[in-house]
Amino acid sequence: MSSMGITSIFLAMQGAVSQGVLWGIMTLGVFLTFRILNIADMTCDGSFALGGSTCAVLVVGGMDPYLALLLAFFVGVVAGAVTGFLHTKLKIQELLAGILTMTALYSVNIRIMGRSNTPLIGADTIISKLRGCFQNIGASLSPNVAALILGLLFCIVIVICLYWFCGTEIGSSLRATGNNEKMVRAMGVDTDKMKILGLMLSNGLIALSGGLVAQSQGYGDVGMGTGTLVIGLASIVLGEAIFGKIGKKLPFWFTLISIILGSVVYRIVIAVVLQLGLKSSDLKLLTAVIITIALAIPILKKIFTKGFSKKNSSGGNQ
Repeated sequence: MSSMGITSIFLAMQGAVSQGVLWGIMTLGVFLTFRILNIADMTCDGSFALGGSTCAVLVVGGMDPYLALLLAFFVGVVAGAVTGFLHTKLKIQELLAGILTMTALYSVNIRIMGRSNTPLIGADTIISKLRGCFQNIGASLSPNVAALILGLLFCIVIVICLYWFCGTEIGSSLRATGNNEKMVRAMGVDTDKMKILGLMLSNGLIALSGGLVAQSQGYGDVGMGTGTLVIGLASIVLGEAIFGKIGKKLPFWFTLISIILGSVVYRIVIAVVLQLGLKSSDLKLLTAVIITIALAIPILKKIFTKGFSKKNSSGGNQ
C-alpha cells in the first residue's frame, strides 16, 4: 500500500473516532431502552433527525449553539414521551408505538426546517467556537479534533450523570423495571411511569447526539437518522463483545464507557473498509455482518472451548 493510501486511511480513522464519540451519545440512548428497559425503540430514527433539524434551524437563526443543543435535547424528550404515552396509556405494542412516532417525526422534521436539508454554512457552531478559542491563543485546531474534544467532554458529563442517576431510587426502579416488571409492580412501583421516563431520557440523548452531529457535519437533514437503531445496536453489541468480559468485573460506569468505545470501533471499521474500496451502498450489508459476528462470538467461544476440552480429554485418555 502506498504512503498516500496509508495517510488517507489515517485521516479517515481520525474522522471516524470523532464521529464515533458523537454518535456514542446516541448509542447510550439506545442502550437505555434496548438493554435496561428491554425495548427496541424505533423512535430513535426520527428523534435523531429531530435533534439535528431543530439544532440546525436554531443555529442558522442566530441562537447560541449550546442553547440550541439543550433545546434539541428537550424536543427529543417530548418525542420519547409521545412513544411512552402510546405504549403505556393506549396499550400499543412498544415496537409499533416507536414506528408510529418515527413516521410522524419525518413530517415534523420537514415542518421544522421547511425543507429536507438545512446547511450551516457561515453559522456559528460549537465546532467553530472551539476552533476560534484556540486561534485566539495562536493554536490551530482541525474540525475533526475539535469535534473529538467536544464529543469527549459531552460523553464524560453524560456518563457521570447516567451513573449517578442509575444509582438513585428512581434509576434503580427504572433498571428493575427492565429486569422484572411484574416484581417491580408488585412492590408498588408505577412501571408505566418508569417506561415513559426511560423513553424520554433515551430519546433526549439521541436528539442531543443528532444536534451534535448536525453541527459537526455542517447541516441538518431529514434523513440523517435513517438506520440509527441498527447503528446503535451494532455499537452496543461490539462494545459488549470486545469489552464485555472486562466489564463484568467492573462497575456500571465501565459498561457505559464500553458502549461509547463500541461506537468508535464501529465507525473505525466502516471508515477503513470504505477506504479499502467497499461501496457505500454495501454499508448496511456490512453492518448486518458485523452485528451477526458480534452476536455469535459467545456461541463460537463455547463451541471452541468444548472442542478444545474434548480434544485434550481424548488426548489424555490415550
